[in-house]
Amino acid sequence: MRIRCNRLGARLILFAVAFAALCASNCASAQEPDNALEYAVKATYLYKFGPFVRWPDNAFKTSTSPFTICLLGRDPFGEQLDRLVQGAQFGARAIAVRRLDTGTPRAGCQVLYINAPPTTVANTIKQVKGLPILTVTEVEHAAAPPGIINFVIQGNRVRFEVDNRAAAENALVLSSKLLSLASSVTPKAAEEPE
Repeated sequence: MRIRCNRLGARLILFAVAFAALCASNCASAQEPDNALEYAVKATYLYKFGPFVRWPDNAFKTSTSPFTICLLGRDPFGEQLDRLVQGAQFGARAIAVRRLDTGTPRAGCQVLYINAPPTTVANTIKQVKGLPILTVTEVEHAAAPPGIINFVIQGNRVRFEVDNRAAAENALVLSSKLLSLASSVTPKAAEEPE
């Protein structure tokens, strides 16, 4: 299954970037995770990443399975993310939000946001390696390996880093538009075709 980025999708993710820029004076540092505006921006990103990823056919159990954003660990969004995706579509699919316990299987997740202690982050990323799951974290690289997308605060703005090599290992193809918005990109291995 291939979901193409259209002009509306590009505008929506650019809106998220603009929104992040507007909150520059209001967004707190990473030490203040309760900042509502910071997490509103991150929730918007979680919701908008999907159309900028080409998902393999096996990413969805059936043709009517929802596009599912899973949250593992501390949930900083509360009902905000649920409200944001209510009634929204990913192509012809409904968008769902699932909150997972540490032992819950990750099957059925297309996006997996991990906000947990470093050992849980590292173990979870190992567990889903090779599965068509877009992992999203907000970790310092020294503490734990980041996900395919890792939120960072730069200049009081919410930005994100991308590990395109990890995306390829999970059979995901990230759009050049998404890569161009990243603050840094780890490239695919040289031998991997585009």
